[in-house]
Amino acid sequence: MNQTTWTCADFESLCWHDNHVHGFMIREGDYGAGQLILDLDYILEWRCGVDKICSFMLAPADLVFEEVTNLLIGIDFRGISMGPLSIGEIRRETIEHTEQFRQYRWTIAFNFPNGEITFLAPGFFLELRASPMERPHQSLTWEERQRLPAAGQTIRPDDRSLSAPARRSTF
Repeated sequence: MNQTTWTCADFESLCWHDNHVHGFMIREGDYGAGQLILDLDYILEWRCGVDKICSFMLAPADLVFEEVTNLLIGIDFRGISMGPLSIGEIRRETIEHTEQFRQYRWTIAFNFPNGEITFLAPGFFLELRASPMERPHQSLTWEERQRLPAAGQTIRPDDRSLSAPARRSTF
């Protein structure tokens, strides 16, 4: 597979189940909207044999939602150890404000730990940051994730022209 970038138009063909989120960032934008950026290990392919032993083709990726508003984050780590979040599913519901303006109500539901992120946004893009690797687990180790771009390089939005990072909150 040579594809490294997907958009909202590809939503139905993308699988989010068991993708691990290692962090997220909120980047302030204009008029109260901004970007929600998830740092995740995207599983491109599940390779399961007849013996039911699976391996996974995965790569570190940025999932970037544009013009985000109405953000609500609820994640419960009480009583469990800290680790990456595991996505159960990502759902979207169409919200049509006018014939020319449509956005979606997004829900990112986690299967571990318990929780979800909900918000409004017109779309997203998903971009791999490294070549896919075949691994026996559904997430990459810290060492495997170090093949990422050097600090100071920026995540490129759809227009591919974002320069230095704006004010941001990293969690």
